Amino acid sequence: MSLHTSNSYGDITITDDAVACVAGRLAMDCYGVVDKIPRNFSDSCADVFKKNSLGRGVKVITKDNRIYVDMYVVLSFGLNISAVASSLKSTIKYGLESFTGMIVDTVNVHVVGIKW
Repeated sequence: MSLHTSNSYGDITITDDAVACVAGRLAMDCYGVVDKIPRNFSDSCADVFKKNSLGRGVKVITKDNRIYVDMYVVLSFGLNISAVASSLKSTIKYGLESFTGMIVDTVNVHVVGIKW
């Protein structure tokens, strides 16, 4: 699915892949996030053939002009996991709301691993 909105400039359509790429870039810029992990085996196989891996580890669902995001990340060792996850949630929420103009309903952070 994709986001559809209208404003004084006209109709705007944003694909879920574009939203996932923005969320992935925002996640990698967040302190404590080392890497994003593919959600399942089919995503890891598809990741081999993709040129753009910014959306890897990000699942975006849009429903009723709201955005739902799931992030699968690896964090850095020695940091408070809940603090990094909270910072990641607020960074993703603010960045996507300013990018799309839509409401980000939930951001779920799944910590898959810790890297030394």
